Amino acid sequence: MSDTPQSKERTREGSLEAPTRHPVDWQSEDFWNMDSLNTELERVYDICHGCRRCVSLCNAFPTLFDLVDESDTFEVDGVDKADYQKVVEQCYLCDMCYMSKCPYVPPHEWNVDFPHLMLRAKAVNFKNNGASFRDRTLTSTDTVAKLATIPLVDVTVNALNKNAPFRKVLESTLGVHHAAPVPTYHRNTLRKRVKTLDKVIAPQQQGRTTGKVAFYATCYGNYNSPHLGEDFYQVFQHNGIHIELVPKEACCGMPKLELGDLESVRELKEANIPVLAKLVDEGFDLIAPIPSCVLMYKQELPLLFSDDEDVQKVKKAFFDPFEYLFLRHKEGAFNTEFKQGLGDVSYQVACHLRVQNIGLKTRDILNLVPDTEVVAQERCSGHDGTYAVKKETHDFAVKIGRPIVKKVDLQEPDHFISDCPMAAAHIAELSEKVDKPEHPMTLLRMAYGL
Repeated sequence: MSDTPQSKERTREGSLEAPTRHPVDWQSEDFWNMDSLNTELERVYDICHGCRRCVSLCNAFPTLFDLVDESDTFEVDGVDKADYQKVVEQCYLCDMCYMSKCPYVPPHEWNVDFPHLMLRAKAVNFKNNGASFRDRTLTSTDTVAKLATIPLVDVTVNALNKNAPFRKVLESTLGVHHAAPVPTYHRNTLRKRVKTLDKVIAPQQQGRTTGKVAFYATCYGNYNSPHLGEDFYQVFQHNGIHIELVPKEACCGMPKLELGDLESVRELKEANIPVLAKLVDEGFDLIAPIPSCVLMYKQELPLLFSDDEDVQKVKKAFFDPFEYLFLRHKEGAFNTEFKQGLGDVSYQVACHLRVQNIGLKTRDILNLVPDTEVVAQERCSGHDGTYAVKKETHDFAVKIGRPIVKKVDLQEPDHFISDCPMAAAHIAELSEKVDKPEHPMTLLRMAYGL
C-alpha cells in the first residue's frame, strides 16, 4: 500500500479527536443476538488486550487481562466465551475509560465504546437470565425508599442498618455486604422540607440560563439526603434564581440501566420526560443534586431514545448545578459576597460528573470564596451505585477507592466533599481523617452564612 495520507488515516494508532457517541441501537434484532454480541465482545476485548491503558481504572480490565494471560493461547481467542460475562459483571458504567483513556473511541475507525458494549451485554444477560431478588430490589430505589420512609418503619430500617448482627444476616441472606455504608431514610423528605422555602423570584436570563430552574429531587435527594434541598433552595434564591420542585418524578433510571433492564428504563423515561419537557416549554432550566441523574438526562436517555424529540429537548435544558452557577458567574450574575472562608477542602470529583465534559465547575465556584483552597481528586471512589454494596464486589470497590482515601487522609482537610453523596459516604467510611462528608452546595450555603 502506498504511504498516502488516506492510508495513514486508516492505520493510525490512536486519535486526538474529541470522542463522539453513537446512539444505542437497542431496538434492533442484532443488538440482542448472542452470536453477534460475542463477536463484538471478542473484537473489543482483543483491542483492549493489545492496549491495556485502562488497567488501573476499575476491575473490569484486570479481570479481562487475567482471563487472557491465563488462557492457553495468551490471546483473547483462548478465553472461553462463557467467561466473557465475568468482565461485564465488573463494569459499573462509570464511562471513564471512554472519556479519559481509550484512544480508539469514535471517530476512530475501530469504533470502541466499551461502556455501551458492556451495557449491551448486561441487557442481553438480563433478558435471557433475569436478575436476582437482591439486584431487583437494590435498583428499585423509589419502591424501597417509599416503604422505608413509612412512619415507624423508617426508625426500624435505620436502626437495623446500623446493627452489626443484622447486617451479617443481611449479607448471608440477601448478599448485601455487612461493612458497606447504606443510606439513612428520612420520612421528613426533601419535598416536605422545601414547601416553606418557596419564593417567587422574577427570572433574569443570563447567557444560556433563564434564571428559572426546576429542581429534579432524585430518589436519593428526596429520601436519603433531604437537607440538600434546603441548601439548593437557599443558595439559588440568594443568587436571584427562581427555583421550584419538579411537580412529580420517578427514578431517573440509572440503577436499572446498570442492571441492563432497558424496559424499566423505558417505563421510567415515559413517566419523567413528559413532565420535564412541559417544564422546559414553560421556560424552566433543569437541575438535579446527583451527577448520575444529570448524566442520565444529558447522555444516556438521549442515546437510548435518539428519535424522541422531548428527550432531546430535556437534554438541552439539563445542567449540573455548579455548571449552572458558573454560567451565571460568567455573565456577572453570581453573588460573590461571602461571609466566611471554608479553609482547606478536599474534593472528590465523581466519575459521572467528570464525563459530562464541563470541567471542574464545583471547584471553580468554591475557589471564589476567600480563604478557601479546594484540592480536586479526580479518581473513582469505587462506590458506583450498587457495586460497593454487593457482597461479591465490595472488596473490589474498597480497593478502587483506596488511592483517593490515601490522598484525602494525607491532606487532612477541614472539609471533605463530593457532588455524589454515595461516593462521599464510601470514602468517609474508609478514611481515618474524615468524620463527616459534606456536599459542595452545603459548603456554599455555609460560605454565604445562610
